[in-house]
Parts: sequence; structure tokens; C-alpha cells
Amino acid sequence: MTHLSIDAASHRKGQLITAFGGLMLTADIPLIRLSEGDAWSVLAVRSGLTFVTAVIVWLAIRLITGRSIPILPGRAAIAVVTFYILASISFMLAVFATTTANLVFILAFTPMFAALLSWVTLGERPSTATFIAMAVMIAGVALIVADGLAAGHFLGDLTALASAFCLSCAITVSRRSRADMGFAPLFSALVPAIIGLTMAGGPSHIVVEAPWWIVLNGLVVTPLAFWCLATGPKYISGPEVAMFYLLETIFAPVWVWMIFAEEPSRNGLIGGLVMIVTLIVHSLWQLVHNRRMLRTLAPRHPV
Repeated sequence: MTHLSIDAASHRKGQLITAFGGLMLTADIPLIRLSEGDAWSVLAVRSGLTFVTAVIVWLAIRLITGRSIPILPGRAAIAVVTFYILASISFMLAVFATTTANLVFILAFTPMFAALLSWVTLGERPSTATFIAMAVMIAGVALIVADGLAAGHFLGDLTALASAFCLSCAITVSRRSRADMGFAPLFSALVPAIIGLTMAGGPSHIVVEAPWWIVLNGLVVTPLAFWCLATGPKYISGPEVAMFYLLETIFAPVWVWMIFAEEPSRNGLIGGLVMIVTLIVHSLWQLVHNRRMLRTLAPRHPV
């Protein structure tokens, strides 16, 4: 097997792992909303259960295989954990401070943040098409945030933007280190859990009306989603990983509309559609471009 085919196989493996994580993540916001708890209580329970799952799985792997997977592989893992902590807290605040549509549309800016950070830190200069897509997406985000200012959830939109930036930072650092960061975001959930528990006023002040939804989220959905999404950068580029977060952008508003009948505002919908169409067009262009590059690099038999 040639080096090129090995790289292609690794790339496909990374895409499959990350795509599965992105699909699992689409259930996150609906499950949070279904739990009917306050922001800090949900943060404490969801993050605490995610941490418990991480410990159990890590110990099980060690017991069954006899090998110990590093939780923090190198100094870069500390930065990755920090960014995931900030992303988790800002995301949870945004869930309760803005509409689901606005939140996921703004989170769709993650790939563009990742592209810029890859340029600055990894020297991977974005193409002209990517710069054009960024400009269009900035206009879409501006429309959503302006609508949020008028509707009274401007702060929620800003925390959503902060979450997107922190996620892209975590992805970029993971990509740069090329280490297996699968457990890093799961063990980092301990800090948001402690913060949420403290802000809620202790265990006796936890308010979650339908706890089974957040238990399902914390024990299964969130750990699986973030393990897959954190493992992805080992095989594929940061911007590509960030693209799979867009599955939440597409499906989460649909689930919320079906369950809660929550419709996005006109400006929010326009801004979101602008971003989604731009990202789809850009992703298709990137796919075609990458295939052309692979054909160019493929070894040819002499005539």
C-alpha cells in the first residue's frame, strides 16, 4: 500500500469518526431544553455525568487492554482542555440566553475561525474562496447579532460567538499537536461541573424538572460526540473538523421546531440561511479542489 493510499484511508477514517460525532451533537440542545432546568444546574449535571463517563471508559480500556491512554498528551492538552472548558460554559449560557436557531447559526462560524487560526498558527493560508466565504458569513453573523440586539438576547449571541471561537481554538491546537485528544474534553468537563454546582448554590439547589433527559445527554450523547470530534483533528484538518459541527446548525433548529414549535425570527433565519448556503458551497468547492490535488499527487506509471 502506498503512502498516498494510507493517507487517504486515514482521512476517510477521520471523516467517519467526526461525522458520527457531529450527528450525535445535534441532540445536545434539544435534550438540554427537554430537561427543564436552569443554566447552572444543567451545566453541573451534564458536565458531571460526562466526566463520570470519561473516568469509567478510561478505566475500562485500561483494564481490558492493559494499556493506559494519556488523558493529557503533552503540554498542548492543557490549552485544549482550557478552550473546551470556556466553550462549554459559554455554550450553556447561550442556550438559555438566545434562541436555538441563533445559537447554532452563530456556531456555524467555527470553521471560519478555525481557518483563520490555522493560517496564523500553522501557516495554512486560506484560499481566496475561503476569504470570500468568510466575508459573506461575517455579514450573516452581523445580521443575526443585530436581530438579537433588537430582540433583547444580544448577550446570548455574543456568548455563542465566544463558544465558536473557543471551539476553533481547541480544534486548531489539537491539529497542531497531532496527539490523540479524545479524552481531553471529557475530563475537562469536571471544571464546568464544579462551576455550575457552585453557581447553583450546591447539590440541594440543583433544579432539573426532567432529569432523565440530561442524564441521557451527559452519560451518552455528549461523551460520544466530543470524543469523536476531539479525535478528528488527528486525521483531518482543523477546518474540516469544524465543518462537521455544522450538522448541529442544520438539524438542531429542526428538532427544536418539531419539539417546542420555536421558530427563528425573519432576520435570524435570513442570516442563518446565508451562512449555511455559503458553507455548503465552500465545502463542495473544497471537496472538488482536494480531489484534484490528490489526482495531481497520485503516482503515475511511466509511458
